[in-house]
Amino acid sequence: MIRVLHPIPVAQLKLLVFDLDGTLIDSAQDLCNSVNASLQEFGLGPLPDPTVAGFVGNGAPMLMRRALALAKAIAIEQIDEALFKDAYAFFLQYYREHKLDCTYAYEGVQSALKALHELHTDSGSPARTMAVLTNKPVRPAQGICEGLGLAGYFLHIYGGDSFTVKKPDPLGLRSLMDETGAAPQETVMVGDSKVDVQTARNAGAWCLGCAFGFGPQNLMEVPPDVVVDSAAEWPRALTRA
Repeated sequence: MIRVLHPIPVAQLKLLVFDLDGTLIDSAQDLCNSVNASLQEFGLGPLPDPTVAGFVGNGAPMLMRRALALAKAIAIEQIDEALFKDAYAFFLQYYREHKLDCTYAYEGVQSALKALHELHTDSGSPARTMAVLTNKPVRPAQGICEGLGLAGYFLHIYGGDSFTVKKPDPLGLRSLMDETGAAPQETVMVGDSKVDVQTARNAGAWCLGCAFGFGPQNLMEVPPDVVVDSAAEWPRALTRA
């Protein structure tokens, strides 16, 4: 189902920017396994998978900080920085080796990206540029997109360490606008959580929310312009009159 809160002027869109985790891919199990492997390495008990998945969205460092704090039953501010540094380094190494064990593209993603990529060829409309902007570190983000056959659709795949700040700061989205010559009103951010909506709002861009991802519990806290229930609905949501 497509729910329109504020109509997006789709005819003028030039830049489509996608979040990764919870939007293009379901990476929850590999992230949960990597977090719990890190906790076990440092003598801490595992956390339930749904709990860890709920921490995804603000970048890998915050994911690990939240997990450590909960596992130790302390506030994030009380985490020993030496422990965090070692646990985060272990997490990154483990995740790099296991990032594609269970991760897969959501149903409809491949066909939707193909349809969006080819749309201008059939309609005669100007080509749209597509890119990825995620808070996941850039190396595993690129590796996952390549491994799942998604990378070829995107001009750039930018991660949480590609810029000095992460989403919801608009720097990454504005950088993509500058690189492609797209104005804010010609840009849409596609994502599954309020972080993505806030990123779009902070950059003056439009936002298409995905209710099937990791962040449906907070997606409507800052309502996007349009909400879809599956990736298969992206082409219609971004081309309808």
